[in-house]
Amino acid sequence: MTDSTPPAATDDSEVVTTAPGPTMRDRFRGFLPVVVDIETGGFNCQTDAILEIAMTLLTMSEDGQLEIAETHSRNVEPFEGANLDPSALEFTGIDPESPLRGAVPEDIALGELFGVVRRAVKASNCNRAILVGHNAHFDAGFLNAATERLGLKRNPFHPFSHFDTATLAGLAVGHTVLARACALADIPFDNNEAHSAEYDATKTAELFCLIVNRWQSLGGWTTPAPSEDLE
Repeated sequence: MTDSTPPAATDDSEVVTTAPGPTMRDRFRGFLPVVVDIETGGFNCQTDAILEIAMTLLTMSEDGQLEIAETHSRNVEPFEGANLDPSALEFTGIDPESPLRGAVPEDIALGELFGVVRRAVKASNCNRAILVGHNAHFDAGFLNAATERLGLKRNPFHPFSHFDTATLAGLAVGHTVLARACALADIPFDNNEAHSAEYDATKTAELFCLIVNRWQSLGGWTTPAPSEDLE
C-alpha cells in the first residue's frame, strides 16, 4: 500500500510567498479614475443648470482587472439665474420642478460627492482623482464651472486631464456614441433608461473597464517590476 502521508516539514523548508497584485496607483500613475456623468439644462457650462450628477467609483481586483465598486448620485436644484433650455429638458426628460426629484442645492450635492471621492482616493493610496466621461470635456466643464461658482477649495479631480470614453470607444469598438459602443462591446444598454446621470455613469464605467481590461489582456499594460528588479 502506498503511503499518502506527506513528509513532515523540516526547519529549512522553503517558505513560498506570493507577490502583491497590481494596484490602482500602479495602473494609473497615482490617479484614481472616477466616472462622472452630468445631466444639464443646456450646453453652456457657465450659464446652464446642472440637474443630475453621478459618480461611479472603480476598484481593481487581485488579478489587476478594473471593476465597478459603487455609484453615487444626486439630483440638483438649478442655481439662481440658471438657464434651462426647453430642448435640453425634452432630450433628458427631466422636470426640474418635480418634487419627486428630491433635489439638493449644488453646494450640498458637490460637497457630498467630493467627500466620497476624496475618501476613495485615500483608500486606494492614490494622489488624486481623474475624471472619466463620455465626451469628458462636457462633464469636466460643468464640474469645474460649478466648483468655481461655489468657491469650493477641495476639488479632488485633476483640473484638466481626463479619460474620454468616446475617444477610447472609437478606437476599441469603432463607434463613439455610448449606446452603440456598448452594443458593439456586448454591454446591455436600455435607451429608456438613458440620459439619467446614474445610468449613463454606470454604463460609461462598464465600457471604460472593458476597454482597459481588454487592452491589458492583449499585453498593452503589465504590472511594473519592483524597483530592485530595475536596478
